[in-house]
Amino acid sequence: MFNFEAQKLNMEAKTSFDFQLLGLKQPLYFFALSLTKNEADAEDLLQETFLKALLYKNRYLENTNLKGWLCTIMKNIFINEYRRKSRNQTVSDESPEGKGLVKLESPKGSYPETMYQVQEITAAVERLDDEYKVPLNLYFEGFKYKEIADIMQLPLGTIKSRIFLARKQLQAPLGELRSSTSIPEKDC
Repeated sequence: MFNFEAQKLNMEAKTSFDFQLLGLKQPLYFFALSLTKNEADAEDLLQETFLKALLYKNRYLENTNLKGWLCTIMKNIFINEYRRKSRNQTVSDESPEGKGLVKLESPKGSYPETMYQVQEITAAVERLDDEYKVPLNLYFEGFKYKEIADIMQLPLGTIKSRIFLARKQLQAPLGELRSSTSIPEKDC
C-alpha cells in the first residue's frame, strides 16, 4: 500500500510540474524572442529549454520560482550556443609567437594561403588518434569538458588531459605552418 501511495504522489508531482511548465510557455517564448530577436530561433530555444527542464526536473526544488529557474536555463542555453558558435570560428595557436586563439575568417578570394592554412589545420586535426581527436572536436563544437566526459563516458580529468595533449600534438605542425606561410596584412 505504501509503494502505491508513493507512486501516486510521484505521478501527481510529475503532472503538476508538467502542467506548470506548459503554463509558462508564452512568457518563456517572449523571453526567448528578446534574446534571439528571431521567431524561429526563439522557438528552438524554447524547445531546448523545455527539454532540459524535463531532463533535470529532479533538480527543481518544489515551491521555488519555476519561471526564474526556467529563465536561467534558457539564458544559459542561449549563452552556451553563442559561445559554441564563436568557438567554431577559432583555432588554438599556442606557439611562442602565437596569440592564443586565432579567429578563422572566410577567405576573401585573394588569399589562397588562408585556404591552404585551413586545409592544413583540418588535416593536422584529422591525423590525430581518435582518443584525442574526438574530445578536441567536441570541445571546438562548443561542448564543455563535463559534457564531453558524459558523452564519452570517461572521467573529467581524462578529457582535460586528452584535449591538452591534442593541442600539444598540434603545436609542431601548426608552428611549421605559421612560419612557412604568411597572411597579408589587411589595410586599416
